[in-house]
Amino acid sequence: MNILFIINDAPYGTEKAYNALRIAMALQKEQTKPQIRIFLMADAVACGLLNQETPSGYYNIQRMLKSILSKGGDVKT
Repeated sequence: MNILFIINDAPYGTEKAYNALRIAMALQKEQTKPQIRIFLMADAVACGLLNQETPSGYYNIQRMLKSILSKGGDVKT
């Protein structure tokens, strides 16, 4: 199964990017692991920046993307 997430919101300020990546990470833990693809567009391109300063109270989106990539996911901008 192939699953595509299209994220077009900034990495911090709302939880939209966080929730999309959280679902993607949960799907990767399933027994029948799907092929996860993530497309970052518009403000979401900032999700992939290195050395992010994570605001207080937020998860580090860069680390979440690295986790998805390390489990065979694919991220494009």
